[in-house]
Amino acid sequence: MFEQIVLGAIQGIFEWLPVSSEGIIVLIEKNFFNSEASLEIIIKHALFLHFGTFLAALIYFHKDVLKLIKALFNFKSANSKTQETLKFLIITSLIGGFFGFILMKVFAGMEEQLELSTKIITLIIGLLLLITGWLQIRTKKIKTKEIKRIKNKDSILLGFVQALAALPGLSRSGLTVSALLLRKFNSTSALKLSFLMSLPMVLGGNIILNLNNFTFSLELMLGLLFSFIFGLLTISLLLKIARKINFGWFVLIFGIVIIALMFV
Repeated sequence: MFEQIVLGAIQGIFEWLPVSSEGIIVLIEKNFFNSEASLEIIIKHALFLHFGTFLAALIYFHKDVLKLIKALFNFKSANSKTQETLKFLIITSLIGGFFGFILMKVFAGMEEQLELSTKIITLIIGLLLLITGWLQIRTKKIKTKEIKRIKNKDSILLGFVQALAALPGLSRSGLTVSALLLRKFNSTSALKLSFLMSLPMVLGGNIILNLNNFTFSLELMLGLLFSFIFGLLTISLLLKIARKINFGWFVLIFGIVIIALMFV
């Protein structure tokens, strides 16, 4: 029960920061709680905890979500900006979901076939954190003030970028925000689009991966509840912090520390 509370709280806090909440959950489960579950099971559990922050994001972005739902059923009457955003979310979700699922299966299969130890998994996550940190440091310097229209090539690119976040250690928000900044979106638009992208991915991922195998338990519900509560309490503050602070250096140092500990 304590484990679920800790993991739920961690998901609720770190979801809004570009530091890979999934990667941190895998690290904690493997190294602190000595979980013997397979990597695929832990990733599915992390995805389930994401549903708590999904609900928190749904509340925080409720105005944007309602506009998009209305546009989904009455596309022609929606304004051009809403139409662009809706098409963007559909394309990124289809591409990200399909290729993300394949990546997750490949990564989980590596653990089984190569019999990866906890140390090796931790080392891989550390290396992926280095990539996340480096990319954020590089793109944080980009300054764009104008509002950019969303093109189909932006949607396709972001779909593939979001798929990479299936690998624990690659931050979904860090990757997608960085990619949007590289595509000359301003930071405010990039952050909002990044988290809107997460909503259909988390919902669809839980339906496809967890719904059939879901077993109700008080512990799981407790983890979900704490993920939602901490997510709702921290989303506004942490999104503001994420806009102002370059977390790339934090992620880079964190990745180096994780790797260094493997050799101690």
